[in-house]
Amino acid sequence: MVIHGKVLIAQGGGPTAVINQSLVGAVLEARRFEQVTKVYGAINGVNGMVNENFYDLSRETTHNLEQVAMTPSSALLATRDKPDEKYCKEILRVLKAHDIRYFFYIGGNDSSDTVRIVNQQAKISDYELRAIHIPKTIDNDLMINDHTPGYGSAAKYITNAFIGANLDNRALPGIYIGVVMGRNAGFLAASSALAKKFEDDGPHLIYLPERVFRIEQFLVDVKNVYDKYGRCVIAVSEGIQDEKGIPIISKLMEKVEKDAHGNIQLSGSGALGDLLSKYIRDNLNINRVRSDTFGYSQRSFMGCVSDVDRNEAREVGEKAAQFALWDNVDGSITIHRTGNYSVDYRLTPLEAVAGKTKVMPDNFINSTCNNVTEAFLSYARPLLGTDMHYAHRLRAPKVPKILDK
Repeated sequence: MVIHGKVLIAQGGGPTAVINQSLVGAVLEARRFEQVTKVYGAINGVNGMVNENFYDLSRETTHNLEQVAMTPSSALLATRDKPDEKYCKEILRVLKAHDIRYFFYIGGNDSSDTVRIVNQQAKISDYELRAIHIPKTIDNDLMINDHTPGYGSAAKYITNAFIGANLDNRALPGIYIGVVMGRNAGFLAASSALAKKFEDDGPHLIYLPERVFRIEQFLVDVKNVYDKYGRCVIAVSEGIQDEKGIPIISKLMEKVEKDAHGNIQLSGSGALGDLLSKYIRDNLNINRVRSDTFGYSQRSFMGCVSDVDRNEAREVGEKAAQFALWDNVDGSITIHRTGNYSVDYRLTPLEAVAGKTKVMPDNFINSTCNNVTEAFLSYARPLLGTDMHYAHRLRAPKVPKILDK
């Protein structure tokens, strides 16, 4: 059965460098189908949906859409609203009023769950609606997916940042800590290791939320590396936690802030890096200790986009329109690796993805819980794209000394 009506596309959660590729892919593909009467874009995600705040993307030029596709962050703007059943019933009321029959939501875990609830409510009310979740997250933590659009470009940014940090630290030795986004999954912090070439290259230590963080062992690790190389570069995921699952930042700070969902605020303050730096200075008597906290630049840095990530983000948007409009089905678009390196796109039941979190598999983390393995490096390197550049060192011989001291 062919369903005639409007298409509505929204973006939710944190922006990425390639999320607009998915938007434009879905818009241009949807506009090709005769049963589509209009293509709308919801401003500020589900918030814009309940408030009927829409763009008519049917009237946007193809040229400008292509320019938007190459622009990072969410062109439709986003929201942190986490709809419950009541919220989704209001969404459905708006969809019915506007004769919207196709709903595409670009986002992560919470967005996929929103699509699931809206789809469920449509079935209960006997309203013909095709609902598709389009994957997006720099955290790379969506179930079923080999990886997610947004991660490759963010990983490329982190990789390049640690190339620079390592070179700086080698020129002027000391201890450097880089705190990377990742509440429950350490994929992004792990990407700091992807450009290591030489035996003494940093990051020398990597700490991920998938493993228990013990501050005493952390000091032992740092001292061992510093004694060996005279310097130490460390990557830390913001979500590192103790054996009880309590975030380390909450143990080191007297007062912690919480976000709109009641989660401990991990990003933005720089507190974790500062506190770990102070702990090293106080206990190891090393003065040159510095830290950086990578903030929004991880998500939407325009100068560091992976071409692989960009192309895949476009295709998941296109596939969403094709599955909904050609095949008349609902679900979540998922990415599956089929070779080295190639991918395929499949439609997965929403229940398999919605509200779930994928974490780093055991074989990606080393036995001492302070670095990654070759298995992770092999997995992640293709995602950085085909134009990744790596650092080099001088190879010329030293000139013999001629003066007696």
